[in-house]
Amino acid sequence: MAKRVFLVVLDSFGIGGAPDAARFGDEGSNTLAAVLSYSDMPFPNLEKMGLLAIDGEEDPRILDYLSKQKTVPSPVGAYARVRELSAGKDSTIGHWEIAGILSDKPQPTYPDGFPEEVLAALEKASGRGILCNKPYSGTAVIADYGEEHMKTGKLIVYTSADSVLQIAAHEDVVPVEELYEICKKARTIMTGENAVGRVIARPFTGTPGNFERTPRRHDYSLEAPSSTMLDILKDSGFDVISVGKIFDLFAGRGITESNPTSGNTEGIEKLISMTERDFNGLCFVNLVDFDMKYGHRNDIKGYCEAMHEFDDALGTVIGNLKDDDLLLITADHGCDPSTVSTDHSRECVPLLIYGEGYLVPQNLGEIEGFFNVSSIVLNALMGRKYAKRFVPAAASSVQSEDNIMSYVDLTNLKTTATADDIKALIEKAASSGCASVCIPPCFVKDAYAFSAGRMAVCTVIGFPNGYSTTGSKIYEAKEACDNGASEIDMVININFVKSGRMDEVAEEIRLIADAVHEKGAILKVIIETCSLEENEKISLCRIVTEAGADFIKTSTGFGSAGATVEDVSLMRSNVGPEVRVKAAGGIRSEDAARKMIKAGASRIGASRL
Repeated sequence: MAKRVFLVVLDSFGIGGAPDAARFGDEGSNTLAAVLSYSDMPFPNLEKMGLLAIDGEEDPRILDYLSKQKTVPSPVGAYARVRELSAGKDSTIGHWEIAGILSDKPQPTYPDGFPEEVLAALEKASGRGILCNKPYSGTAVIADYGEEHMKTGKLIVYTSADSVLQIAAHEDVVPVEELYEICKKARTIMTGENAVGRVIARPFTGTPGNFERTPRRHDYSLEAPSSTMLDILKDSGFDVISVGKIFDLFAGRGITESNPTSGNTEGIEKLISMTERDFNGLCFVNLVDFDMKYGHRNDIKGYCEAMHEFDDALGTVIGNLKDDDLLLITADHGCDPSTVSTDHSRECVPLLIYGEGYLVPQNLGEIEGFFNVSSIVLNALMGRKYAKRFVPAAASSVQSEDNIMSYVDLTNLKTTATADDIKALIEKAASSGCASVCIPPCFVKDAYAFSAGRMAVCTVIGFPNGYSTTGSKIYEAKEACDNGASEIDMVININFVKSGRMDEVAEEIRLIADAVHEKGAILKVIIETCSLEENEKISLCRIVTEAGADFIKTSTGFGSAGATVEDVSLMRSNVGPEVRVKAAGGIRSEDAARKMIKAGASRIGASRL
């Protein structure tokens, strides 16, 4: 389970390819492709999280960008393309769906302006007249109506292609607090069939010809129609910390701490500061400038530069994550700055996941519904882990110097072994008092049932060559435990050892040890000593110790040579005191086995002892 989850929404960072884009007039829109078309400069951290490995990124601009990169980092976590299912493409509906709510109808928009009854109610509530009442650019509307507003005190009321009612006012004419109160009243007016997603206060300053909007914007969102993941987490006692306009988008509901921001730079700074804080729950971040400053203004250069600002900071965020943290990066819709439209665009969005439970690189393909994000968050924070109980328990055998077989994992890993052979092996092991039987994974379920608690079941993964991927080894290990194996013998990736990629070898062992221990089983790490130099053996002893494995094992029995007394002694001298040594391969006599034990082995792997 995760202690802290960081969910970062890059507002409007779509990746194209929404199957229903044409229905929204957005066929061909691709915000990612537009950003990549501006510059060939890499995004090392987003790429490391899998941004450019997502299925379906076949826009010529993306392919051209990729062709100009010397290298693209391999992903370190999970990544996916996510399709929005709600009937809309605005921030409110997008965030609601991320939080678990599917909206079956779009929120109202007003391409011809608001109806007279809305304007009349707003004039009565505010005590001021109305100017504009059209869809308008936020900067253009104050340029065109700002001077008249200053002369008359009338409110500049306008909308956009989104479901919004925006009220602009000069801070010297309508003080900010008054503007906020007017917008609160407007929120009560915009209900029922006029229930827009947001009422937005848009204060500005300056003089005619030089007006500019201030950072004191405030959004008054429609409350979500039912509980979201924020409500669930808050009600369950978790911290729910908002950064940016998350508080506004959810009308403050389900939030335990709000951190408003003036834009991306401050939002990124607050995200980094949150990674340095101790809390238990969700930190939900919205970086609004991608949408507000660059997408809606068709500013490809600005969008690209802002993405690089985030990518640079992402390295710090990842570096600050703790072992029980989870990071998710996604978006709420698109806003392609390369199209004629300045509206949001109906696009799929990326989902990049790294941290607790998502450390194995994995392509999740295309996921239907933003609401899957809420499931990931809730499972990470609230899910429970159940250790598997084995009969007998892992490593529960009692060793006796009088019985050499009590040290033995009696083994049959022949490619021609049958179910009857495995049954015979179990009978022999049980009658001889062996530590376990070590058998092929395909027979684990049968062996567990047949042994009926008389014998611990051990199996092998990544066997015998070790060069399968970490993800496949983890799957093998978990499945074997679920089938009844209480001991797992894994083969390291010797190819990586010989390539000097020891960090990856260490990470693989750590991940598999965690997966096996979570199930209640133990892990033995086979290093295949016959293929290694002495310095490599010593390095692997340190790695196995630090990764938290239970045993280090000499050999598969399928290599060019098996265990030697010298190797067992070397391994015993270089692993930590909590790590035991298993000698395997070519041990056929009691005398040979006792020499291995004297040299430091706690287990013997043998098929013919």
